[in-house]
Amino acid sequence: MAAPCGSDRRGLVWICIFLGSLRDIRAEQIRYSVPEELERGSAVGNLAEDLGLEPGKLTERGVRIVSRGKTQLFALNPRSGSLVTAGRIDREGLCDKSPKCTANLEILLEDKVRILAVEVEIIDVNDNAPSFGAQQREIKVAENEIPGTRFPLPEAFDPDIGVNALQGYQLSSNAHFSLDVQSGADGSKYPELVLENALDREEEAVHHLVLTAFDGGDPVRSGTATIQITLVDTNDNAPVFTQPEYLVSVKENLPVGTRLLTIKATDPDEGANGEVTYSFRNVRDKISQLFRLNSLSGDITVLGELDYEDSGFYDVDVEAHDGPGLRARSKVLVTVLDVNDNAPEVTITSLTSSVQEASSPGTVIALFNVHDSDSGENGLVTCSIPDNLPFRLEKTYGNYHRLLIHRTLDREEVSEYNITITATDQGTPPLSTETYISLQVVDINDNPPTFTHASYAAYIPENNPRGASILSITAQDPDSGENAQVIYSLSEDTIQGAPLSSYISINSNTGVLYALRSFDYEQFQDLKLLVTARDSGNPPLSSNASLSLFVLDQNDNTPEILYPTLPTDGSTGVELTPRSAEPGYLVTKVVAVDRDSGQNAWLSYRLLKASEPGLFSVGLHTGEVRTTRALLDRDALKQSLAVAVQDHGQPPLSATVTLTIAVSDNIPDILADLGSINTHTDQEDSDLTLYLVVAVAVVSCVFLAFVIVLMIHKLRHWHATRLLRAAGNGLSSMPASHFVGVDGVHAFLQTYSHEVSLTADSGKSHLIFPQPNYADTLISQESCGKSDPLLVSQDLLEIKGDSSLQVSEPLP
Repeated sequence: MAAPCGSDRRGLVWICIFLGSLRDIRAEQIRYSVPEELERGSAVGNLAEDLGLEPGKLTERGVRIVSRGKTQLFALNPRSGSLVTAGRIDREGLCDKSPKCTANLEILLEDKVRILAVEVEIIDVNDNAPSFGAQQREIKVAENEIPGTRFPLPEAFDPDIGVNALQGYQLSSNAHFSLDVQSGADGSKYPELVLENALDREEEAVHHLVLTAFDGGDPVRSGTATIQITLVDTNDNAPVFTQPEYLVSVKENLPVGTRLLTIKATDPDEGANGEVTYSFRNVRDKISQLFRLNSLSGDITVLGELDYEDSGFYDVDVEAHDGPGLRARSKVLVTVLDVNDNAPEVTITSLTSSVQEASSPGTVIALFNVHDSDSGENGLVTCSIPDNLPFRLEKTYGNYHRLLIHRTLDREEVSEYNITITATDQGTPPLSTETYISLQVVDINDNPPTFTHASYAAYIPENNPRGASILSITAQDPDSGENAQVIYSLSEDTIQGAPLSSYISINSNTGVLYALRSFDYEQFQDLKLLVTARDSGNPPLSSNASLSLFVLDQNDNTPEILYPTLPTDGSTGVELTPRSAEPGYLVTKVVAVDRDSGQNAWLSYRLLKASEPGLFSVGLHTGEVRTTRALLDRDALKQSLAVAVQDHGQPPLSATVTLTIAVSDNIPDILADLGSINTHTDQEDSDLTLYLVVAVAVVSCVFLAFVIVLMIHKLRHWHATRLLRAAGNGLSSMPASHFVGVDGVHAFLQTYSHEVSLTADSGKSHLIFPQPNYADTLISQESCGKSDPLLVSQDLLEIKGDSSLQVSEPLP
């Protein structure tokens, strides 16, 4: 694309400036050309059009310049899509006298991670006029010089190239001298002053001439120097250099002050005419800053630091002149040898600071450029990263490399990578540069919470307070953020018809389980729970653990005495023991149970108190009441024992029972002595009991008499049987509430082969006679039901009108 025609501030008319005529997209490269000295923002080429993009889409597509360099010459206009100048471009400053001056830059298409090379040729314009190193030069000429003698004149320097460079010289008109311009092998022009006519110092000792140098630009630019010709006595020999050219090669790290070489010129003249001095010719600022020439000795030394990367070759013009001013020219060609003094440079052009752990291999992490200013092997660079990282490097266009994911990342293993990219050249010794890239691995919810154990067991004592902490269950989630936030819950279930949530709760954040009610070991001993840990990711992941909760028994139940039991109607139980019982005779057995478990339910029995110490003993673990010795006649008929039943809990709990034991071999003795047993304190009950005892005594006496009579008068057996049946019919007609069964009475009476029934109207006092056996078992409820009650009813006596006793003797 051509730029519009115009002119610059010097009035130079351009027929047409082509700003984009050299486009070439082959091998992803675009070429433009632009004249130097354009104003900032001048268009170079329509980059958007060449890329096939809309002008306003450059920023959106991430198109930018990523070229390396100290000064950025060009910029992108995001509105027009054009490549424009970033400032004034000076071709001579960039390329010096090079015939072709180009600027290379790279364009990054970030959305495609693609690099395009752009080459911009800087076209020279005639912006520099030829100039002389010195504005005035004095030449001493011997007055006897013959016509045709030549005198070197100062040369002009024009940094432009082509037609804009130095084209020729002109000399002001005079009568004695003319100008002759010589051309060197490299195209350089050397002006020489030619003596046309003989000189006469006495006529004119000094001649003033003006030397003009001009270029071929449009308009033409020129520079002048004043030449002063001073006539002196004859000096007919000019200095002569020992070599037409001096060649020297030095390393770029040569220390300042080091002598490079010594130039030498000789002059056969004598005196001042033969004294040779040396100087640089056409000296430029760069040369004068790097080298120093001793005008007397001809030694050339290093004045500044040489840098191969700045320039690898220097062409230095030197001259030698004698005292009168005759000069000789020579060249010093300095070749700078590269040394490995530049480490590689790494420039990150595109970088991703974070990547998801699920990113697939081949994902681009960074795009970077590697450059080494050295040459040859010193400039060859290899890049590497540690082998243990899940990344790899891939070389793309030119010196660009990409950092890619090589293996699948796992944030739970490594959450952040500090990647060290090492760029190493192949110099000796090699130099390297390390660049660090920090990459964060972004978490995804790929790990469920994990419990420490698959199952847990917890123990809680019964009677615990409500709200008591039972156990803390923790699940770990290696993810991060919300993906690692664990929420605990219990699965729904029922316990004895009630929901589990009414028994146990769990803190959803901490996993601590609490008891919502007080547990009772006697109700249930263990619970089975399922704890769920769920994270807050999307989608959420969860895991389960089973919990067995065991309720520990506490000693919270006192022993319960099952036998002997206190009758429900308030009567007092009596155990019967024959006076003829031998030692170890089983009188009765105290039976007790404890609702607790374990040692809390282990029961022991002991005798607390006895009316006759040493007569009875209680089995420690069986509760059996046995005689410890034979019963004596002096032993009281009624014996009272207090038995304690105690468990083994901490603290121990106990219960007591009082036993009344009647000791006698005959019923009248028992009945006579039983009158002292009172269960109530009120007078009415005591009288009734007394009546009952008296009645029983009378009946016993009558019974004994009847037995004697029966033995004598067996003939009256049928009459006795009849009376006994009548008495049984009378008892069966009594209300059931007036009779209370007494265990063991029937068996005891069978010892005497008699049946005795006593009834009492109050029903509050009973005599209980156990079986006279030595069995080590309890009397069952069934045996009680089969036993015939021994009851005395005051109401019955009143109804009959007497205290008669019905006695029957069993049939033989």
